[in-house]
Amino acid sequence: MLRELKTFLTVVRCGTFAAAGKQIGLTQSAVSAQIRNLEDSVGQALFDRTGRTATLNQAGARAVPLAEKILEQFSLMSTPERLEDYRGELRIGAIGTVQSCLMPAMLLKLREQAPGIETKLVPGVSLDLLNQVDSGEIDLAIIIRPPFQLPKELELELVRSEPFVLVAPIDMDANEPLKMLTEHPFIRYDRSSFGGRQVTQFMRRQRIQPRQVLELDELDAIAKMVESGLGIALIPEAGLWVENKPQVQIIDLGDKVFHRDLVLISRYGSRQSPAQKLFRACVMAQV
Repeated sequence: MLRELKTFLTVVRCGTFAAAGKQIGLTQSAVSAQIRNLEDSVGQALFDRTGRTATLNQAGARAVPLAEKILEQFSLMSTPERLEDYRGELRIGAIGTVQSCLMPAMLLKLREQAPGIETKLVPGVSLDLLNQVDSGEIDLAIIIRPPFQLPKELELELVRSEPFVLVAPIDMDANEPLKMLTEHPFIRYDRSSFGGRQVTQFMRRQRIQPRQVLELDELDAIAKMVESGLGIALIPEAGLWVENKPQVQIIDLGDKVFHRDLVLISRYGSRQSPAQKLFRACVMAQV
């Protein structure tokens, strides 16, 4: 019956039998059969069926928190008494700045607490990692907050918020940031990335059309280009370029500041996994 309860909650999150089947790898008819088995067991219909559609009814709405509680309690049976007894693989996605700056301490803490967990670190850009979590290729990922609503089966937790700053060559005369953006060559944070989109939106709000000389996605490389004198840039104050203290000016945007949010993305149905709960605790302890 646990399988039927999991399928039931997946249908509730996805909205339809077909979408739930796609999420868990079953045909629509197989999902329907599991829901009928569950309804037969509890002795009442959980969905009102009209033609090809099924809508959660009052009994179904009442059953949702009860089903979640049952599955949560059952998951505790597989939780070892000691952290060092945890076993299994954890596939973690991370964008570049998280890999190089935050992830080492997080993974060290995880290994200290549960050496039996084997971690696989998957690099990538935010959109690709989001899709891999959604498809089940990886378990969770730390990415930039997407500028759109997530699918119902994914959940998001804020890790930390990083301010954007104006970065300029060390010998450049610094003045008001918006004026500098109109006067000097501009190195653009890749517009196809989530963070780069924020820069584009900022420019539009301020009605600035910069003289762009280069566009790229790697923050460390952008800082190096600025250091060489190629131009100025708007990038998050985060990553190895900050820790390595390049020879650049870091200029605060004042009341015009905007932020890049780092978030932890995971699938709703696996959030109670012991390994994921432990890693989530390591993440929050680090930041």
